[in-house]
Amino acid sequence: MFSYIFDIFAKKTKIPSVLLLFGTGFGLQFLLKYLGIEPFDLSYILPIVGTVGLVLIVLEGALELKFEKENIKLIKKTFGSAFFVLIITSLIITFLFSYVTHLPFQTCLVNAIPLGIISSSIAIPSAADLGKEKKEFIIYDSSFSDILGIIFFNFAILNETYGVQAILNLGKDTIITLIIAVIISVVFLFLMKRITHHIKFFLILALLILVYSIGKFYHLSALIVVLFLGLFLNNAEIIPISKFKQLFLYEKLQNDLNQFLLLTAESAFIIRTFFFLMFGYTMNMYSLLSLSVLMNGLIILIIIYVVRGLYLKYVAKSDVTPEVFIAPRGLINILLFFSIPESMRLSDTADGLLLFVILASSVVMTYGLLKTKKNKTLDPKADSTQTTPLVESSESKG
Repeated sequence: MFSYIFDIFAKKTKIPSVLLLFGTGFGLQFLLKYLGIEPFDLSYILPIVGTVGLVLIVLEGALELKFEKENIKLIKKTFGSAFFVLIITSLIITFLFSYVTHLPFQTCLVNAIPLGIISSSIAIPSAADLGKEKKEFIIYDSSFSDILGIIFFNFAILNETYGVQAILNLGKDTIITLIIAVIISVVFLFLMKRITHHIKFFLILALLILVYSIGKFYHLSALIVVLFLGLFLNNAEIIPISKFKQLFLYEKLQNDLNQFLLLTAESAFIIRTFFFLMFGYTMNMYSLLSLSVLMNGLIILIIIYVVRGLYLKYVAKSDVTPEVFIAPRGLINILLFFSIPESMRLSDTADGLLLFVILASSVVMTYGLLKTKKNKTLDPKADSTQTTPLVESSESKG
């Protein structure tokens, strides 16, 4: 109930509800300590809850996207933005870590990548009230950043050297993942048509999470499957193959997709609520008082926004406001950070550094959204490009 109130508050003020959830979680931790109750250790279930939430949030964003010819240019632009900004940002942060810690390049790179990824779990909901073009840019950009970030992270952690053989293995794994994505998408569409039981969509979600988990076990970027499935289901009717339409399309498909989107959105809301609440509950907020955390965190923030701003303005030739500000860190960054082997962790201050970057990037995003809102108020014509989403459930995403 508090999370629902936070979402309403976030919609009015543009302050991300995750900040309020963080604060609530930390408040619970402080309250239990004050009452003399031993805090519960929830850190071991955070990756599980976070993985389910990531799958649901990316699927929800993909289910809202319609593939049109004019979107091809947008997809290329956002893929290029996600790829180059991720690589450049991660490498600069890697050199920063190497300079400060004098640790091996691989160790520094593995710790830098989670900080270089945009979190779709925060970016997509925050873009809900932007115009259609800007909203689609954020959905594609942040989803590609998540996917490419996972691929890059697995590549860095599994290879001590980054030669031709490592790149060939990466290409092979990506092709295998794409083939799996096509097969799974066709199978799931067939299931949607054939299942007559009143419980249909939770079965599909359970199967999707199973597929994602198997792919993750084999170090495949299974988030590609999730994004591809959402795009495929929402755009299946434009596939120009008559045999495909006869076998897989049916009269109530659009109605089922609307219900599936609603279910996914509300499930994502619940999972996201508990994840960020538990993250705030388990984090040591006092780590933010460390001078090294504050100094290094500020440098990393400068790197993040300078690289993103320069790329959007001079390479992508895209709008800078508010896109440059919508680069929050959140769920995906936490999941990858927890996946770093103990032998590769930088130091005890790494937790505080991650927390600082997550909180600070959310504050910067809030500033960008408020600035955009103020500009729209001054120029009412700027709001004319807004479109009403197919399902109003996007408000429930935070």
